[in-house]
Amino acid sequence: MDLKSFENFGIGDFLLFLSTILTIYVAQYYYKYFTRVNPLPGPFPFPFVGNLPQYYLWSKGNTKLFYEFNRKKYGDIYEVQLNGRAIILSRVEYIEKLLTPSTKNLHMVKYPNSEGLEELGIEGKGLLLNQDLKSWKYNRQFFTQAILSPKFTNEAIDWTNKLFNELEGYWNKLFLKEEIIKESENKLDLTAWFNQYTNDMIIKLLTGERSYSMAAYFDTLSDEKSDHPSAIVNDSVKLVQAFRKHLLGFVLFINVSSFLRHYVPFFKNKADDLLQNIRFINKRLDEIIKRRRQTIENTPLDESLTNDMLTSLITANTPRDANHVKPVGGEALNKPMTDSEICGVIFDGFLGGTDTTANTISFVIYHIAHNPDVKKKMLEEIDRIFQGDRTRPITENDVQKLKYCKAIVKEVSRVLAVIPFIVRSINKPDEIAGYKWPAGTMFRINADAIHYNKDYWEDPDKFNPDRWMAEGFESKKLSFLMFGGGLRLCPGRKLAMIELVCLIALLYRKYEIDVNAPLKVVNGSIIVCAELLAELKPRN
Repeated sequence: MDLKSFENFGIGDFLLFLSTILTIYVAQYYYKYFTRVNPLPGPFPFPFVGNLPQYYLWSKGNTKLFYEFNRKKYGDIYEVQLNGRAIILSRVEYIEKLLTPSTKNLHMVKYPNSEGLEELGIEGKGLLLNQDLKSWKYNRQFFTQAILSPKFTNEAIDWTNKLFNELEGYWNKLFLKEEIIKESENKLDLTAWFNQYTNDMIIKLLTGERSYSMAAYFDTLSDEKSDHPSAIVNDSVKLVQAFRKHLLGFVLFINVSSFLRHYVPFFKNKADDLLQNIRFINKRLDEIIKRRRQTIENTPLDESLTNDMLTSLITANTPRDANHVKPVGGEALNKPMTDSEICGVIFDGFLGGTDTTANTISFVIYHIAHNPDVKKKMLEEIDRIFQGDRTRPITENDVQKLKYCKAIVKEVSRVLAVIPFIVRSINKPDEIAGYKWPAGTMFRINADAIHYNKDYWEDPDKFNPDRWMAEGFESKKLSFLMFGGGLRLCPGRKLAMIELVCLIALLYRKYEIDVNAPLKVVNGSIIVCAELLAELKPRN
């Protein structure tokens, strides 16, 4: 086009050019859609945004409601388009290949398009979203080695007791004074408190350093401040808030295309904020790691170190490591972990160990309050084990004996799964659910639908912890997905059960808990208890 032609190129010509480009794009988009492999039923997608309009209009961003609506309309296998095609599976028979625990199972990738994860800087790091099989196995080895050690278990139980004592101290000042109880003004939001409790718990176990989320929350509710310096409290809260922002927002980089994230103001502003947030988290974790490395270097070899995750990761495959190197993928990875690798593992440890536990204990309390028979059996077990002693620390032996409490946790996790969907992508062609799929196909396993399927559970709509106590009972393979399944089965499941069972015993051996307010839940990538108002008073 010469200069004269360019000068004659007016606004009408530009609009014609733009409309031509859009027409070509839309035609190409729908050509690919209508010629896709194995066309399944599902909501009709739109160019650029896929099924985002239905996601926000039908369910107002309620993930659980969106998928359940589609399951009822389209059946146990259907598809959605959210930044790419995803096949939704709602039966055990469909997911066996995806969740087989065999080391030969290559279907361990979660998201086939890792562009968003690369932009966040978490691709190939940590555990939760690590797509690199070799890197994931390496990180998993040292995470599991640390979290399953007897010393770590004892540390977890010890800090569960210590932090609960701190929690009680705040409750005593705010809610449990005799005059407050008489005036029935001792309602508290248990979810808010347990969010702070699990923050302090997981940061202590992961890094060995104290966090002061409970103290910060107490300071917002009371004229009397906590014993901790306000500067230290505020500093620790910034890190916790940054972790929570990432946890609730990272799905933007998975469900929303890079075009929208980079050029549409609404999505771009959110994406830029999350990128700045993750840079802050990485900087803070790097400071913690370097500080601990220095402490370890300054500690003589004949002196013991702390029993936290960070110390275990730093000393792995060094003269400080008491464990033998185990082979990973057929070769012994005997190199120590780098700061970047450690940062990724600690990062994921926090994401996987805070909100899930806090929400589960909130759901446990709600269901106990609304099932008197369950509460009665639970109290009988607790009183039999503790014999009226409401103050002694809980031990590992106690945890092993609290079988009905553990059954309650499992049943609550069946009827109200905190993580309702499990994502997998196949990295080689395979037959799944009766169809042959190309490499890169993404699947979402609907755990909620499986947990309520009558083919796998007797009276699935009934809350019944006794089902887990029946002699010889074992749930049908892959029908209970509290901790996921397959190679990526949650490595922190033992810690989660210890913490949950301990909290049930610590609460109910000493307090009467009444819940009359409704359960407020927000459904996103995880199921979040937004509020659980309860009345606490000492047991008679």
